[in-house]
Parts: sequence; structure tokens; C-alpha cells
Amino acid sequence: MYICRVREGARELLIDLEIISDDFQFNHTISRKLIQKSGQKRAYLRGAFLAGGSVNNPETSAYHLEVYSLYKEHGEALMDLMNEFELNAKTIERKKGFVTYLKEAEKISDFLNIVGAHQAMMKFEDVRILRDMRNSVNRIVNCETANLNKTIGAALRQVENIRFIENSIGLDQLPEKLREIARLRVEYQDVTLKELGEMVSSGTVSKSGVNHRLRKIDEIADALRRGEKIGG
Repeated sequence: MYICRVREGARELLIDLEIISDDFQFNHTISRKLIQKSGQKRAYLRGAFLAGGSVNNPETSAYHLEVYSLYKEHGEALMDLMNEFELNAKTIERKKGFVTYLKEAEKISDFLNIVGAHQAMMKFEDVRILRDMRNSVNRIVNCETANLNKTIGAALRQVENIRFIENSIGLDQLPEKLREIARLRVEYQDVTLKELGEMVSSGTVSKSGVNHRLRKIDEIADALRRGEKIGG
């Protein structure tokens, strides 16, 4: 923490910055005179962040940057100033004050760039990119795992139905196309529908074609369980 002590001309400085009025009343908001130009706006945000700001470590927590204000008016003015740079800032009341904050990683990176914290921005971006890549990989793995579990579950159900048909009436009672795909499914339980279709002796069958035949087999098994007669 740094402390700047002004021993002479403090009153004039505070009045010039419109922090206080001539009668020593505090101004709780931001003087528009101080933020007329883009450079002035950036400088004000830089000072506000240095005085009362913090940003979470993106490696260990959710993305979050905040600037503390003692007064509600100042917090709202700070929010408006940030949003002039399209940062989607919000403000909330906290214990003993108000906090203006950013939650989006891209906006936090933009803010660091706006206030001139370029090295911090680059480090933040490196961590964010790596973290987002890890999250993307995890989502892909989870999706593939779910699809694999779904495929395995369907294959096990199909094999169960085929064996039920075999024990009930025999596979020879099935039409030739269904009989062949049934025997292939029992023999190659871990292959995909596409791979199963490539094994058909009469020629490759599409994935949808294999799926249609297996659904017919499921329907026959369900009918047999209901006690219905199945023709040859």
C-alpha cells in the first residue's frame, strides 16, 4: 500500500479535484470536469482501481474484478464510467460500502487494458485461455463418455433382446436381414452401428439402416414378451 501525504495546498487540491466543496462538504460522486476526455476517464479508473480495486486469481476462483467505494453515489458513477467502455459493470452494496464489479473474463481483460495494466492483462489472458481450454476438453470428454455409455447401454439391450428371441422362437424365425444383423450384434457387441453395417455380407448397410433393423428386433422381442405370436 502507498500513502501520498500532501502537507501544503491540500485544501486547494481537494477543491480543484472537486472532492470537497468550498465549505468542506464531500462530493460523493465523480466530477464530470475530471473525465471529459478518454485519457482522463482511463486515468480515473486506474486511480480508483489502485485505491480500492482487486481481481481474483483466475487459476483458483471464478472471474471477478471489483472496486470498492464508500458511497453509493460514487459506486454508481464508477459503474457508469466503466460502462462507457462497454464493460457491463454492476454495483452492489457490501458491508461498510459499495462494490462495482465485473464478472466476465473478457470484460476484466478489457478493463486491465483500459487502465494500462498491460502485463497483468497478458498474464490474465494466458491463464484464462489455458483454463478455457481445459474446460473445453473436459466438456468434450464428458460428452464423449456420455455418448459411449449410451452406445454401450443400447448394445447391451439389443443383445439381451436378441438372446430372448433366440431362446423363445429361435433366430431362424426372423427375416434374413434381421437374422444376420442380430448374429453380428451378438458377436461384435462393442462396435458402432456404422462398423456393424460394414460387416453385412450382402453389402454395406448405412448406420440408419442398421438402426432400423435393430429397432425391429427390439419390437419383436417386446411383442414376444407380451405373448404375441410372431410369424416366420
